Amino acid sequence: MREALESWHFGQVLYAYRTHPHHRRALSQGAVADWLGVTQAQLSRIENGAAPQDLSKLMQWAHSLKIPADLLWFKLPGSERQFAAPATPRGEADHQKPEEPPNTPASVLLPVMVNGQPVFVPVDAEALAANGLGSLSALPADSTTATEFEAMSPLHRRTLLSGIAAAALPGRGLEELQRVATALEESRRYQGGPVVDYFCTQLDHAKRDDGSLGPKKILPVVLGLLGAIEQHARDVKPKIRRELMSVGADGAEFAGWLYRDIHQPGQAGFWYDRAMEWAQEADDPAMQGYVLLKKSQMAYDDRDALRVLTLAQAGSHERWRLPARVRAEVTQQEALGLAMTGEPLDAVKQKLDEAHGLLTAVPSDDPSPLGAYFTEDTLMLRNAVTYAEAGKPGLAVELFGEAIGAGTLSRRDTGFFNARRAAAVALCGEPDEAAQLGRESAQVAHTMKSERTLRVLSEVLHTLGRWSSRPAVRDFREALHAS
Repeated sequence: MREALESWHFGQVLYAYRTHPHHRRALSQGAVADWLGVTQAQLSRIENGAAPQDLSKLMQWAHSLKIPADLLWFKLPGSERQFAAPATPRGEADHQKPEEPPNTPASVLLPVMVNGQPVFVPVDAEALAANGLGSLSALPADSTTATEFEAMSPLHRRTLLSGIAAAALPGRGLEELQRVATALEESRRYQGGPVVDYFCTQLDHAKRDDGSLGPKKILPVVLGLLGAIEQHARDVKPKIRRELMSVGADGAEFAGWLYRDIHQPGQAGFWYDRAMEWAQEADDPAMQGYVLLKKSQMAYDDRDALRVLTLAQAGSHERWRLPARVRAEVTQQEALGLAMTGEPLDAVKQKLDEAHGLLTAVPSDDPSPLGAYFTEDTLMLRNAVTYAEAGKPGLAVELFGEAIGAGTLSRRDTGFFNARRAAAVALCGEPDEAAQLGRESAQVAHTMKSERTLRVLSEVLHTLGRWSSRPAVRDFREALHAS
């Protein structure tokens, strides 16, 4: 193992770990890939290809394998320790020490300990610098090992939580942010219902701000809340713990969504699994069914048609006792799965009509907050996506135009669905209109740090390849690739 570490090639480290005699039998690439949040094919390329250079991935993998910091050839965030290079590293000409990313106002990774695992949070570096918080490193937790604790040079929890809040919500006054940080730190002193209500309120605020601030500004505060919930739930009575786990499941599902938006499917899957576990402990069947719906939607991000359908069908089971709006949403998602798997258009329309009927039957005073965002406009947008998948881009364009024109979407969602609209327009053979929509969407996506939107726009640009010499398409390409 030490020889692999001295090679400065993390692929060799992973191979040495998988095949180490300590395991008695070599671990499969598939098993280790799941731990690392990559596919088996990706792990194979990591082990057999050139040395990985992405520092954020190296840090994540090092923490996953619990490699002592003094054996690494790169520094963990905030570490003042200089790691010595091997005297004569093998393959030095081929495996140079990875350079740390330049100090630019883009984003930094902040390791936060939750459930004993370091979760790397992408934090807006510009916001950190503006608030004088550029030295933040890690959140100490009782389960942090001595080696990890020393390597990450952790700050006092209260100071860090203040930094998380400042990084996440730089538009608010620092005095208010300090109150948020203090409340998080002192939440252990709350008893019974008040602390549950407090966490619910803070989570609702984060959800409200997501559409205008974007995931990289909201993720730190959400993960800080989840860490505080998990910590607080250790020292309360069983009834309050179940209530906290229910709130935690809601927050973990939201964290999964935020990671989807920045296109980190491994982390998104981790938080969806955590949401399911906490919902099970809280005896919250509706949240369990809701997480299955969200996993179906994540499968759509990966273009996995069969899982889109089967997860939606699993989520629609009556045992989950879903609220009315969520029943409508999961039914619409099933229609999308039918369209993607090539079922007849009539079957798709029948399921869409069923979803519409369920939604219109929801009483105006429906008390359930789960799925409250799923309105007539949301259904129209989802139907547009479904018709595009069913080979009817013209219908999709009409529905996108009507729903976006209603003006009810957040800035981030307007950018995303304009990207979907551009894709449908491109399929209709209208390159200039598609390029114009794509250019407008790209500007929003870059501002909001929405990797999910940028992925859709990349597909649009590919569709417009035959018109690549047109001025509008060239302008779109430049806007998409702008930093």
